[in-house]
Amino acid sequence: MNIISNALGHVLRIIFELVQNYGLSIILFTIVVKVLLLPLTIKQTKSTKAMQDIQPKIKEIQTKYKDKPEKQQQEIMKIYTEAKINPLAGCLPLLIQMPILIALFSVLREPVTYGVFVDQEQLATAAQGFLWVQDLTKPDVILAILSGATTFLMQTLMMPKDQQQGSMKMMTYVMTAMMLFWGFTFPAGLTLYWTIGNVFAIAQHYLIMNPLRAKLAVSKEEVDENPRNKK
Repeated sequence: MNIISNALGHVLRIIFELVQNYGLSIILFTIVVKVLLLPLTIKQTKSTKAMQDIQPKIKEIQTKYKDKPEKQQQEIMKIYTEAKINPLAGCLPLLIQMPILIALFSVLREPVTYGVFVDQEQLATAAQGFLWVQDLTKPDVILAILSGATTFLMQTLMMPKDQQQGSMKMMTYVMTAMMLFWGFTFPAGLTLYWTIGNVFAIAQHYLIMNPLRAKLAVSKEEVDENPRNKK
């Protein structure tokens, strides 16, 4: 994990040396990381959409063979094979992203340790006065609220309509509360990263993911309407 953290720390250091503003460096750094992770996000979206499309068939098989678990598993695997879906494919992008996200957390919490700054004195100087934030090394109330609000909006937008009740809805409130708590606890630089990441995800949802899901839905309809695909 230290290897990833050190690499990301040097990337942030290079950005800081170019713009000479720690807050702006974090914003640009966040955008760079999100753009690099975008192909994985798109892959995950495609996999999730494909899994959603076959859910009615899977539920039908589960009901039909509820007393025959082996037969049920065979029929479900047949559905996966016919649809050319790997049920584990949707987890792979997330598994790849997790070490990166953990490394980012470490870098922004301890930028001196991971080579962004030479020492604490340089960090203290660079962290002063970004927008309304007096010190990016200390918690900021406004950023904490923005982090919680953008988290709630992001979770609400990205949650499928059929999951906007029960445990998934509760998860939205839990994530929002956690971001608020962390925003009041962790350095403002880290909260700035979370907030900009949320804003990027919301923009990505409208500009990329929604059009992509619509395109995938149209493609599926065209396949379903093809006479050769009908029994």
